[in-house]
Amino acid sequence: MASSVSTSSLFLLFFFATSLLLSNAFPAQHYPLHHHRRPRSAAHNYRDALTKSILFFEGQRSGKLPPNQRVTWRRDSGLSDGSAMHVDLVGGYYDAGDNVKFGFPMAFTTTMLSWSVIEFGGLMKGELQNAREAIRWGTDYLLKATAKPDTIYVQVGDAKKDHACWERPEDMDTPRNVLKIDRNTPGSEVAAETAAALAAASLVFRRTDPTYAKLLVRRAIRVFEFADKYRGDYSNGLRSSVCPFYCSYSGYQDELLWGAAWLQKATRNPMYLQYIQVNGQELGADETDNTFGWDNKHVGARILLSKAFLIQKLQSLRDYKGHADNYICSLVPGTPLSQAQYTPGGLLFKMSDSNMQYVTSTSFLLLAYAKYLTSSHQVVNCGGVVVTASRLRSVAKKQVDYLLGDNPLRMSYMVGYGPRYPQRIHHRGSSLPCIAAHPAKIQCSSGFSIMNSQSPNPNILVGAVVGGPDQHDHFPDRRSDYEQSEPATYINAPLVGSLAYLAHSFGQL
Repeated sequence: MASSVSTSSLFLLFFFATSLLLSNAFPAQHYPLHHHRRPRSAAHNYRDALTKSILFFEGQRSGKLPPNQRVTWRRDSGLSDGSAMHVDLVGGYYDAGDNVKFGFPMAFTTTMLSWSVIEFGGLMKGELQNAREAIRWGTDYLLKATAKPDTIYVQVGDAKKDHACWERPEDMDTPRNVLKIDRNTPGSEVAAETAAALAAASLVFRRTDPTYAKLLVRRAIRVFEFADKYRGDYSNGLRSSVCPFYCSYSGYQDELLWGAAWLQKATRNPMYLQYIQVNGQELGADETDNTFGWDNKHVGARILLSKAFLIQKLQSLRDYKGHADNYICSLVPGTPLSQAQYTPGGLLFKMSDSNMQYVTSTSFLLLAYAKYLTSSHQVVNCGGVVVTASRLRSVAKKQVDYLLGDNPLRMSYMVGYGPRYPQRIHHRGSSLPCIAAHPAKIQCSSGFSIMNSQSPNPNILVGAVVGGPDQHDHFPDRRSDYEQSEPATYINAPLVGSLAYLAHSFGQL
């Protein structure tokens, strides 16, 4: 009997080992799970891409890493952040390929991760907890940054000196200056975005951690009051430090509208609805700009407020359906009102620097709006052409599919997904040997020899989505080309929601 048990065990071990070898030899997207259950065929394994898109955030963590950290080539960093101002600012995210913590894009990243979970978290299954942890890593930091009333710590690190070095975050020895906004140096755009992030995240944790959710929403209310009461651009008061890195060009009006929209959703307090009604026009409710990203929130506010009209039936927000429709009509090819530019390969193209952020944010808005239209049995009329929710989903899917490899170069712009992806991303930690491989400190400027080399990055920053190809679908895969080769948290954040929707709709979740 004993020998027959051990033989079976050996057989099982052999079976699992063979399965593991096969799964490593053939990328997962060619052998998707639950193939027999899929309602229609999918060119991509959206579930795999979803997992990776969330994993990326672990590679961007600053601070003391937790025991369950999955990106193991990263180690603790920035453990004395805030000490220059006698505050605890340990934690949060490095926004892109450098080692500065910029509060403005970090807050937007947190808002968009939260919106992804609010709309599509119910479809995420096993990835929902990972998405929540990614949000919490952001909100824990934002709570520290807003602990003092009428003060927000909005940056840790000297961007100019940081950019003069090519070093791992673990070796960081550049000044960790702390920048703040307060009554004397206001910054309504970063304050209102921080309020939006805290309010949106409170909805994510409302059921699973109500105590934390209440803390988040209370802080959001206080931070928004500060943003609105002491109005001003942080790009003015802190210009020499925040520009040109995360200078706000759209002003702070869009963030005030966006922040109020999130607080209305999180609190259901009629005060915010009244605020939107009274201030909407002044804050640019009917602006015709059609760019949505870390700087400009007008379009996001329109879509979010149209949901309150379509789903909650808040009649006072009726106009936002029209404003949202105008944005949608500007995007959809083949309609009389279409203004969007696309590359020959079909990618939405807004600008040469980090264009993929607009692709991911726009795709998310299309899928979210399609959801609202479906729930309310509505369509969009674009100059006499009827555009359905199904059409919006199709436009969004085409953008996500391009990102994942359906493009002239047959390249995935998500690191670690598919057989071909960027090898030389503009990212210090990914490009330099990790601590385990090279325990000795790598000095500030000695890393540039690696940055300027042609060698592939030794550490795979799985899930990172880079800036993407140019307007002709070209991508050189050069580390020095930060416009095209640098990943960023705000590129990934809205993509998380889109991938959850697509993975579910193709039976992969």
